[in-house]
Amino acid sequence: MLSHADAFSDWLLEDLELHSTLFHVGQYCGAWQASTSGHRRASFHVVLHGSCWLHLPAGTTRRAHSVALAAGDAVFLLNDQPHCLSPDPQPPAPGRESVRDGQMTPLDAPGQEASDSLGLACGFFEFKSGLDDLVLGLLPDHVIARHDQPTQHGARQIFELIRAEAQLDPHAPSPLIARLTGLLFVYTLRALDSNDELAPCFFALLRRPAFAPLIAAIVATPGERWTTARMADFVNMSRARFCKQFAELAGQPPAQFVTLVRMKFAASMLSTGASTPDAAEQVGYQSESAFAQAFKRVTGLQPGAWRRTAGESARGVLH
Repeated sequence: MLSHADAFSDWLLEDLELHSTLFHVGQYCGAWQASTSGHRRASFHVVLHGSCWLHLPAGTTRRAHSVALAAGDAVFLLNDQPHCLSPDPQPPAPGRESVRDGQMTPLDAPGQEASDSLGLACGFFEFKSGLDDLVLGLLPDHVIARHDQPTQHGARQIFELIRAEAQLDPHAPSPLIARLTGLLFVYTLRALDSNDELAPCFFALLRRPAFAPLIAAIVATPGERWTTARMADFVNMSRARFCKQFAELAGQPPAQFVTLVRMKFAASMLSTGASTPDAAEQVGYQSESAFAQAFKRVTGLQPGAWRRTAGESARGVLH
């Protein structure tokens, strides 16, 4: 039987087409600083050998901090945010968080790496379903996959495949690295409930026995009347305590989570040809206009436009 985290990650990735692209593969030596920020895309870094530090400046829901990384670790930055990797445990000066210094060279042969070198595979990824903003609203702004996490046994095998592909030809990186990294991201999501470095997001709720059954119930029955009072009763808390703890763990209020779940469900229905009234009813809206306003606020499109776009994409695939 799937855990709450497994079920939630599978639901989150359902109907999404994760597309990864490789930016570069190689190694750094001496003094250097690497970053993928500034490209307006989510990105990843996989440490192939050696060790380094990830530096993240302060964000809206976190303080500035630096994190040590070792071979087998991976970082997924789910939006374009200032950051860098470097061999220095001290963060760069303010304003230089995304500066790139040093030259990346081809990887050395296995077992012949210099002691101060760092092997790195970097790239970008995106969700191709049009639900990027909705999905990102349910995830932390960055995720670190640790090679030594007990729950990451499958991910460690994927990493070994990534490292093997990276060593094939230093001058022509294998396109399989990007595909394997996308799979590594899926495994990482399924291990988020055991990640002690997790930033505020809805996966943090799954680590609390009081909240996990509630999240599972909302995902399973989005059309139910999930008022704040009912959710608080579900977890046997006062409304004030429930709202406070939910926001602290998730980084967003409970009503916003319910809306995101409903709109994801509705988007899936509309993509398969359901009418706007049917989609609205299935996710608990009695007013079609109220549903349309909420749907556009979350997805950026009116329900009818979403259905037409999905239909056009499906016809394009068939032809």
